[in-house]
Amino acid sequence: MPEITIREAISQALWEEMERDSRVIILGEEVGLWGGTYAVTRGFYDHFGPERVRDTPIAEGVIVGAANGAAMAGLRPVAELMTINFAFLAMDQIVNGAAKIHYMFGGQFRVPVVIRAVGGGGRQLGATHSQTPDAVFAHFPGLKVVAPGTPHDAKGLLKAAIRTDDPVMFIEHATLYQAKGEVPEGDYVEPIGVAKVQRQGSDVTLITYSKMLQLSMLAAEQLAAEGVQAEIIDLRSLRPLDMGPAVASVKKTNRAVVVEEGWRSFGVGAEVASRLSEEAFDYLDAPVKRVAQEEVPLPYNRELEQQALPQVDDILKAVREVL
Repeated sequence: MPEITIREAISQALWEEMERDSRVIILGEEVGLWGGTYAVTRGFYDHFGPERVRDTPIAEGVIVGAANGAAMAGLRPVAELMTINFAFLAMDQIVNGAAKIHYMFGGQFRVPVVIRAVGGGGRQLGATHSQTPDAVFAHFPGLKVVAPGTPHDAKGLLKAAIRTDDPVMFIEHATLYQAKGEVPEGDYVEPIGVAKVQRQGSDVTLITYSKMLQLSMLAAEQLAAEGVQAEIIDLRSLRPLDMGPAVASVKKTNRAVVVEEGWRSFGVGAEVASRLSEEAFDYLDAPVKRVAQEEVPLPYNRELEQQALPQVDDILKAVREVL
């Protein structure tokens, strides 16, 4: 299989779905003539034209609201938000519109909209442009939340998101666009709401997703050199949250560390740890440890920013504590 970047994988998924289904459209800030803030839609405007690749005003509520309306009218829009931080300006359209319309209209309307948003820190963009609020969106029933960590999953999950009749928040990490991995040629989809074992192990379970998958893999390599085999569970989707592989792994390893980039309080790790306590308590030989971002607005200074974000050493420390 060819090795491509996550940027290329996402771009391929969008292109192939637009070729496959004329109802798929793209709208957002600078997605057309500029080719997207992260160059994901470069060349789309010239090929598909301004009717299907629409540049919008800098107004996130309008972008998502227009996408909701287009979806209800029969299109399958992909709305791009320049960063997930700007999704706060569209919260009403996302959580009171897209997430609830199908339910509140008794199933008479569907909202097959995909909201692509770039999240995460590590690029010195300051506290208001570097957040990882994934758990906020995963809190709302009716909204699917997907956050891939590999090119293979980015392409397959985005295709699945475009094809589903439900609204999907598709979260891409800002520092992962250049990450490479094998991606099959031809059409394929990955199921939304299904976690994946990314590495087999027997001594400790690392449960993670998105950018932290990459760090967990690096930590697992170092642990292997010490004779510790870590099994890595990639959640991939936060809603629906598939705990099956994580629970099965903990029943084997008896120890778990949850690794997320968001803040520790009220986060994804808290939910996963609670589920493990409910579903696998008798198998745990140590408390579930959580690795997360420091509880501060992310600093602009590069050294301070990296100090606040989870690092491989933080994962290693947590693993050694549970062992």
